[in-house]
Amino acid sequence: MDHSGHGTGMNMDLPPFTLGRGLEFSFDAVFLFGSLALLALYGWGLLRLRRRGDSWPVGRTVAFTAGVLTIILVMCTKLNDYGMVMFSVHMVQHMVISMITPILLLLGAPVTLALRALAPAARGHKGPRELLLMLLHSRYMKVITHPAFTIPLFIASLYGLYFTPIFDFLMESRAGHVAMMVHFLTVGLVFFWPIMGVDPGPHRPGYVMRMLELFAGMPFHAFFGIALMMASEPMIKTYMDPPASLGIDPLLDQQWGGGIAWAFSEIPSVLVLIALVYQWYHSEQRAAKRSDRAADRDGDRELAEYNAYLAALQARGR
Repeated sequence: MDHSGHGTGMNMDLPPFTLGRGLEFSFDAVFLFGSLALLALYGWGLLRLRRRGDSWPVGRTVAFTAGVLTIILVMCTKLNDYGMVMFSVHMVQHMVISMITPILLLLGAPVTLALRALAPAARGHKGPRELLLMLLHSRYMKVITHPAFTIPLFIASLYGLYFTPIFDFLMESRAGHVAMMVHFLTVGLVFFWPIMGVDPGPHRPGYVMRMLELFAGMPFHAFFGIALMMASEPMIKTYMDPPASLGIDPLLDQQWGGGIAWAFSEIPSVLVLIALVYQWYHSEQRAAKRSDRAADRDGDRELAEYNAYLAALQARGR
């Protein structure tokens, strides 16, 4: 691995890391333009709804925007540069883009917004809305949103990537690094969507099962972090020989990275549990309202039948 940065096209002669330096802007075309495109598409959907006079929850807009901003935060700042030579900074990027960003994006309900904003195609034709619905109900989506697929994928993205030569191979180029981060984001979306996503999906178990799915994957995440913290030597070849200008110990940096991974196994769990409880509560409220309306209709029908019965008795008496 060439730590001088020639393989990645970045200048790796970086000064010691500080938060101020880490948050300085650093251009990355894929994630910057991709993030701006996501915001533009979401804004287009909101504009379509507004022109029709339809409402959209402000909280969803705030959540989606925050999710996109987290991508810009970790991929379009110096955090991205430092993440190429410091394992702890890379782990911050990984944890944010795979566990915080997906949760916020999913709470923004972008698929629901698209379904409401896209106009239905003419009869006999298939437009973007119809194609999106076909994808949502496809066998492919049923497979990739099933826990038998999402949980192993979530686990393999840690152990199968970091503890094999795949990670070092990807880190040799900017394209490989970008592909890795896109993979982390995709895995996070696939894992959390069936659990707490607002959008419709083919796999929607009950709320208790969703919590079990969440907790099935989190312990492996914690063990991954603990393994890195307890290692007696650097385990990731890419970060074994950091630039002297950073003034860091690779083993200590790895331990910090493990601690970050371990901590992030708790934060998303709390966020998702809060979202699940909130969704569960509102689901029960909606069910109660439907039950009340049904009871009111039944009561009105019984009252009408009783009045008709009394009217019939009165007519018979006459």
